[in-house]
Amino acid sequence: MGIVSENIKYLRKQEGLTQEQMAERLKIKRSLLGAYEEGRADPRINNLVKFSEIFDISIDKLINVKLPDKPSGKNKSAENRKKNNLNILTITVDRNDKENIELVPQKAAAGYLNGYADPEFIGELSRFRLPILSDQATYRAFEISGDSMLPLKNGAIVIGRYVEHLGDIVNGKTYVLVTAGEGVVYKRVLTNGAGLTMVSDNKAYDPYDIEASAIMEIWEASAYISTDLPEPADEDNLTLNKIAKMVLDLQQEVIKLKKI
Repeated sequence: MGIVSENIKYLRKQEGLTQEQMAERLKIKRSLLGAYEEGRADPRINNLVKFSEIFDISIDKLINVKLPDKPSGKNKSAENRKKNNLNILTITVDRNDKENIELVPQKAAAGYLNGYADPEFIGELSRFRLPILSDQATYRAFEISGDSMLPLKNGAIVIGRYVEHLGDIVNGKTYVLVTAGEGVVYKRVLTNGAGLTMVSDNKAYDPYDIEASAIMEIWEASAYISTDLPEPADEDNLTLNKIAKMVLDLQQEVIKLKKI
């Protein structure tokens, strides 16, 4: 962590602000502020100017002079994070401070349980960007396994939008959840008094419950990538066959007319 990273974190704590509150002042995402504070990304000049104005400190001092380590008694960040059910999310950004989408393949799913908050682990994942997704949210991609969520097949990649609060879950939508007991799972989710009920789209699998305390991350499914293109339904196949026969009949009629 460099001087500027430590200073940003120190100044935020001096004001007694959470990362979310500080990010709102700066008009940036909380995950990007977290990347600044952990030294995983360097603030661009426009954001350095914002820090300078908010904390009434020169840019030169902000990036070159190490501020005192001891925070004041106004530091409420840990208490507020616990109260608001927030986690510190580790991300990567490109050279333009744009967040990447990190891909968690099946072979890395087990390691993700231990490394989801480790900058080194996240930094080693493959990453990409999709212009169709909003810049105002954080996304991660997970390769799903099994057939419990058909028609999405084994190996399909689900791209999820990060959900900060358990209370933001919408009943009936699909989510990727990182859990202490079940690992990384993709399910349709229903809320209950103690946590969440996980429902498979494949009815061969029974629903089951997960306690709120076992949930480490939640990602709302926003898109998916698959190399298995969907096959038409039986009714669609019948329609296509009829159309093909009609075209063939018309071709035969044209040939007959040309011979006349």
